[in-house]
Amino acid sequence: MTLFFQFLVGHALGDYVFQRDIMATSKSRHAEIYKTAGPGFPAWYYWLLSHALVHGGIVFLITGSALLGMVETVLHTVIDYSKCEHRIGMSTDQALHILCKLAYIYVIYQGWV
Repeated sequence: MTLFFQFLVGHALGDYVFQRDIMATSKSRHAEIYKTAGPGFPAWYYWLLSHALVHGGIVFLITGSALLGMVETVLHTVIDYSKCEHRIGMSTDQALHILCKLAYIYVIYQGWV
């Protein structure tokens, strides 16, 4: 239960505290800012990958596992990209992120990591 709570807090920090508005909007290639942004403005994939890397770092800090941190980075990228492409909504996005955390707990308690 403690590990799940740590994951929930970490996820809330990554998605709501550490993610500034500019990152939340600019991680989508469809963002309005790209209609007016100059050539020096970072591309959408930099924002998306940076956001996902924050989540991977949080998972790493909680578990001590670089492997789980990298898995989280990849999965978070794929899930958020799907949301930005309007393939899934906000509720599905959040549910998938929580399912990932439950899978990490299962992997940890199985002793696979």
